Amino acid sequence: MRRAFLASLIINSMFSFASVAATEEPQAIDSSIAEPRNTESVYAEPVFINDDILPPILTWQGASEALIKPADSPWATPFEQQALTQSPNYDDTHQWLTNLVDNSALLAQTSLGKSPQGRDIWMVIASESGATTPTELSESNKPTVLVQAGIHSGEIDGKDAGMMLLRDITQGDKQALLDKVNLLFVPILSVDAHERSTEFNRVNQRGPVDMGWRTNARNLNLNRDYAKLDTLELQHMIRAINVWQPDLYIDVHVTDGIDYQYDVTFGYNVKQGYSPASFDWLEKYYRPEIESALTDNGHVPGPLVFALDNTDLSKGLSYWNPSPRFSNGYGDARHLPTILIENHSLKPFKQRVLGTYVMLEQTLKTVATHGTKLKAAIYEDKYQRQQQVPLTWNTVEQAGWDFKGIDYILEASEISGNDVVRWNGQPKLYPNLPVMGNTEPNIITQRPKFYYVPAQWQQVIDRLSIHGVRMKPLTEPKTVKVSQYQFSEPQFNLKDYEGRQRVKATSNKVNIETTLPIGTIQIATNQPLGDLAILLLEPQSADSFFQWGFFNSIFTRTEYIEDYAVEPLAAQMLNEDESLAKEFKLALEDEAFANDPKARLRWFYERSPYFDEQYMKYPVLRSR
Repeated sequence: MRRAFLASLIINSMFSFASVAATEEPQAIDSSIAEPRNTESVYAEPVFINDDILPPILTWQGASEALIKPADSPWATPFEQQALTQSPNYDDTHQWLTNLVDNSALLAQTSLGKSPQGRDIWMVIASESGATTPTELSESNKPTVLVQAGIHSGEIDGKDAGMMLLRDITQGDKQALLDKVNLLFVPILSVDAHERSTEFNRVNQRGPVDMGWRTNARNLNLNRDYAKLDTLELQHMIRAINVWQPDLYIDVHVTDGIDYQYDVTFGYNVKQGYSPASFDWLEKYYRPEIESALTDNGHVPGPLVFALDNTDLSKGLSYWNPSPRFSNGYGDARHLPTILIENHSLKPFKQRVLGTYVMLEQTLKTVATHGTKLKAAIYEDKYQRQQQVPLTWNTVEQAGWDFKGIDYILEASEISGNDVVRWNGQPKLYPNLPVMGNTEPNIITQRPKFYYVPAQWQQVIDRLSIHGVRMKPLTEPKTVKVSQYQFSEPQFNLKDYEGRQRVKATSNKVNIETTLPIGTIQIATNQPLGDLAILLLEPQSADSFFQWGFFNSIFTRTEYIEDYAVEPLAAQMLNEDESLAKEFKLALEDEAFANDPKARLRWFYERSPYFDEQYMKYPVLRSR
């Protein structure tokens, strides 16, 4: 049945593609928009099974097509061998790269660790010196770029682009790219999901023919895991970042969502975030040079694009300040400049791969030229240590954007009963669209000197260690004056999210003096990852361990008192404490409370010395 359906789709898509090409040639309506070329490409556009249900495709021919090697070339990549329509599976990828590594003194290969299903996560090291270890790489005193593909393994453009680039560096004429910069390349991060491959994944994406799955073997989204680190894949990656110390981190994706002219969009942290110097470097040096290279090669680069309403572009666009659960938000928090590439899913696989190649090649050139300034920006961000640290952000209006979109109409659907968007393939400029972004600090905390984590919260301590946060256990008891959060009104998510039950609660910070036992973990915020530690340990932070549910057991009552014991205890408490009697009388003015016998008895229990003093109290303490 599936094969018959596939054959039908292929036949229909061929007719659909021919019809679009013949009758719906898009016309540019603004001089700032690149008009599709009329010259027929020597590389035929592949036809995918979902073309007949996707919007019309824009004709494309770019100078970057010259990067493609003939299928019978000795070092043609599997992508080139398979008519630019397919991406190799895990074994073929590793075999091809191993062969390339074995035939070049510039390359080495290492496993970052095993996936949940036991596959190695491979990384290729490319350097002029042929470094094989982090120490050897650091001795070069060159900046290092880390490129990661396949965190969402269906979005695999970066793998094929990286393989082509490594081939041209080692077997072609681009060895000079490594003169002043090192390259680390992870072709597939989510290796298990990569092998859950079929032609029926990602219906909204034009190729490759077979695509991997979005989430890993445990159905967890790796690009929601940077803060909590529940997945082996992300644990391995963060350990690699700590060991290899890259200066720029690139995470390659393919979009979902709306149609537009851009084929390569990319973004990073915002100016108002935790790494403003890195933002300035990215804006001043990186973006202009990358966009120029892409444009010169026939691509249409743009900023990260998210519509506020996918059915009404007039409502505007979203300017995203990512939190640490995402790669670029995590990079902001740990002061590692991080680029999130989002290639446009409705552009052909060939076009997306070539655009990624151009971007990666120019990245090496840009970092080679401006590497000293990049390192200086990172150093400035790591050691600024602002005393007022934003934990949450309000959404406010930004400067408007001119948006290179595609025209569309809304049609009433007999299937859904709703209005649906019909993109017509005609380029359209949407001038000065409103833009909303979460860039105004809302909840702000004063930077504490220390946090103290009790030794029994081992999972939290382990995750902090994987992140690379510096900490030490107390070797003797320590009496401290600290602040502690006390919670009320906890609100748990009704559904699990990423395998966890998230929680929010009203918090009240109180000052206490206590003696910490031996083994308590002390974490100083006066360290390069101090901002990250704050965002992970402050409960109001959206990606704190608290909100991810690491401390949910503090909301469980485990000791109780029987009614027959509370009654005489309450009478004794009222008799001995006149102020308590007045407080109880005032509480009885609440009719609901007065009519709830259990609430009345619980009121006394909570004020008695028998009540659990740790109930709904945050075990992590902060110095004051």
